Amino acid sequence: MAYVDWRMQGPEITSCNCDWGCPCQFNALPTRGDCRAAVAMHIDKGHFGKTKLDGLNWVGIFAWPKAIHLGNGEVMAIVDERADADQRDAILKILTGQETVPGATIFNVFAATFTKVHPPLFKPIEFHADMEKRKGGVRVAGVIDATIDPIRNPITGAEHRARVSLPQGFEYHEAEYASGTVKAGKPIVHDWSGRHAHIAMLNITTNGVAA
Repeated sequence: MAYVDWRMQGPEITSCNCDWGCPCQFNALPTRGDCRAAVAMHIDKGHFGKTKLDGLNWVGIFAWPKAIHLGNGEVMAIVDERADADQRDAILKILTGQETVPGATIFNVFAATFTKVHPPLFKPIEFHADMEKRKGGVRVAGVIDATIDPIRNPITGAEHRARVSLPQGFEYHEAEYASGTVKAGKPIVHDWSGRHAHIAMLNITTNGVAA
């Protein structure tokens, strides 16, 4: 089957309600039994067919009652209000796992686990990320406010650096791990601090994560 050629490159920040490290990254069950997460990306360079996506941001807010693979999840996407109609349609098709080789990307894998998909929002998205410093944040007024900072030694307060490599990962091949704080309102409520977060430079395509 032929798929639309697409690619998104740029920094991504993620935070979830699990402890630092996130058991999902190691094929283990979530720390507290359920999984709640927020993901955001700035597209430095991207396209969907002939539609350019450069400079746009997007956010995904997720929740599952148990482990992700057990399903019954819910999701809401937020797309940069600066995107025109074609760009909005392109980003939403990518985020919902369409036009993707089955199982090749995090978007396609997650799509099969949702039973509730909330209508997307089109809002101004404030985004910043510094992979080297393990710092970043995303804010959509009235919807979500998330920040990530370095993990710190609980005794000395010194920054603790952890980098994880997943050569066969469907989200990233390498990420810097960090500590996240997230607050989000309805319809998917998030409220945590000092939990898992990571920053990665994504290079994700129709066929999966590029080398």
